[in-house]
Amino acid sequence: MSQVKNIAFLFPGQGAQYRGIGLDLYDQYDSVKQTYEEASDVLGYDIKKLSFEDPENQINFTRFTQPVLLTHSIACMRIFEELTEGKVQPSMAAGHSLGEYSALVCGKSLTFELALQLVKRRGELMGDYGEGEMEALMIDFESATSLAQRHYCGISACNLPDQNVVGGKPEDLEALVVDMAERFPRKRSAHLKTEGAFHTFYMVTAATHFRSNLEQADFCSPEIGVMSNFTGGSHNEYPGSIKSRLFLQLFNPVLWHRNLQALGAAEVQLFIEFGGGLGKGDTAGEKRPNLEGIVKKTFRGMEGAPDYLSVINAQTLEAAVAALS
Repeated sequence: MSQVKNIAFLFPGQGAQYRGIGLDLYDQYDSVKQTYEEASDVLGYDIKKLSFEDPENQINFTRFTQPVLLTHSIACMRIFEELTEGKVQPSMAAGHSLGEYSALVCGKSLTFELALQLVKRRGELMGDYGEGEMEALMIDFESATSLAQRHYCGISACNLPDQNVVGGKPEDLEALVVDMAERFPRKRSAHLKTEGAFHTFYMVTAATHFRSNLEQADFCSPEIGVMSNFTGGSHNEYPGSIKSRLFLQLFNPVLWHRNLQALGAAEVQLFIEFGGGLGKGDTAGEKRPNLEGIVKKTFRGMEGAPDYLSVINAQTLEAAVAALS
């Protein structure tokens, strides 16, 4: 695997946060310590204490979740780059929802400092103006759309052909789930307790307020291909277009499956996911990567399917570095 040429770096979005995130890497690596210190200075509060201890149970509030995950993702990427001596470079980058900002940092369209400022404001606005919740439906896009339109809901994300997320008011989602059980008795859904129906029309007010922050921000042309959740394809080199698409991303579906298909069409040979973690265990070592399942299902059975690695904790960092040495 050390001879892999075409690599894509991936970054997760909300839902991948947990109390203690980043602590194992912080304890072992000076560059990770520097990343967390830098983030605290920019944010104006101690991101270490929030991430590692979460004494006031704030990590799941959108205004804090987004900076926590961005910081962890960039810390994971930086220490990986350090240990591989910069020899493993991506040709493309993609992030799911919030993760698109991490991908833009990876592509050098945004500085880490500016990305932190933007996601801090983005998270505040989404928390302040958002309403509703979300439900993951294990059905096809057309069926999910039909159900959403029957119950005043919107499509939030298209993760796989048979995994689409909808957002709406709690009572509307409840009615949708009952309707789905009658129409698709063999299909299941999973409730996502969030502060809002992200990436639907319920985020229009937040996006309207966020637009000025995007317009005033100093973006650069990406140095590698960075995927757009809004279009499903790559961002172009014009910074104004990137800003517009990030604005539109807030109240339109995350076209993640299209992002992965586009990366596959670009003949990506290896995906490396940075940051976050899922699972019931309390420690970083008990977590699994957020996007791994979706990535592997997308390319399952495909001839020449890309390989996958992750860097989400000390163990996966060590394994990824060893695999690419």
